[in-house]
Amino acid sequence: MKKKIVFLTGTRADFGKLKSLIEVAKTDARFEVHIFATGMHMDLKYGFTVIEIEKCGYNNIYKYINQDNESLMDITLARTIDGFAKYIHLFKPDLIVVHGDRVEALAGATVGALNNILVAHIEGGELSGTVDELIRHAVSKLSHTHFVANDDAKKRLMQMGEMDKSIYVIGSPDMDVMLSGNLPSWESVKINYEISFNDFGIAMFHPVTTEIDKMDFYAEQFVAALEKANKNFIVIYPNNDKGSEFIVAKFKRLINKPQFRLFPSVRFENFLVMMKNAKFIVGNSSAGIREAPYYGLPTVNVGTRQSGRTNNPDIIHTGYSTTEIVNGIHQSLQKKLLPQHLFGDGKSNAKFLGIIQSDEFWNTSKQKQFKDG
Repeated sequence: MKKKIVFLTGTRADFGKLKSLIEVAKTDARFEVHIFATGMHMDLKYGFTVIEIEKCGYNNIYKYINQDNESLMDITLARTIDGFAKYIHLFKPDLIVVHGDRVEALAGATVGALNNILVAHIEGGELSGTVDELIRHAVSKLSHTHFVANDDAKKRLMQMGEMDKSIYVIGSPDMDVMLSGNLPSWESVKINYEISFNDFGIAMFHPVTTEIDKMDFYAEQFVAALEKANKNFIVIYPNNDKGSEFIVAKFKRLINKPQFRLFPSVRFENFLVMMKNAKFIVGNSSAGIREAPYYGLPTVNVGTRQSGRTNNPDIIHTGYSTTEIVNGIHQSLQKKLLPQHLFGDGKSNAKFLGIIQSDEFWNTSKQKQFKDG
């Protein structure tokens, strides 16, 4: 009998990281692959990106709206648990795969743990600022198995009492796409997204939920820096955490300015091509920490959202002020960086498949224990 695997995805970012694992699981006749699409994928304001999932040709996609205009994380978590629990009681999967540090992942791991269903967490053991880190570690404790990016992440999970035999170092799955050689051409991306310039930076700025009372001011400072930098920019809307409304409101004043191209969302493969051809990336996205070094792309990391996530000396860290951000952008243009492979070798999918093909994996105990020492 086939093993039923459901991949839960709530954002454009986590789908980009799960995609290579979904693709490789589909190649094995022993598995029946399903996708539970929710969160930002179901939000028109962010491009209704479930369409991008459908364009991949997947058959078993379940769509669930878990949010309203307020985007309160606790309410979203409750709604996702409710919807996903009803789904799995009907579908009865053998494995739930979640990624990262979003409330959708927390919902998936909670439902799996409480229903005695094996849960695999992708990219646990990472560090970041804000409430995301708390969510990620909570997901790890609710998960039975872990597929991590590197040995540092594995060590952190073991510090949390996770069993060595349940942790698999496979690298970061998005590297499979980055290093595949199957990305579209820059010219085709320019045409599809109506980009008129070749010399540009990428700007991405997300809300920091623990600093919500300051996000309107921070957004103003960030957008003012983009305006004063005197550069071309591809600007991508933030995630939908509380506070995103301040950022989107500031971004909108850039819409009719020729040096800016704004997008609610960009398909992952196309985003990678943009990164490969950019001069720098500025903001507080994890893309500047994880993906940018693979392309030798200078990063200007703004504020606290990625605090503690990297010790890469090439990354330029700034505060939230317009002056600091502008200075960081100019500093980034002086950097000549070589590509750095910090999160795997682009073979995460093959390693993942080999692991889930083993009897040992499926015999993982759902009765978790805490390992001391």
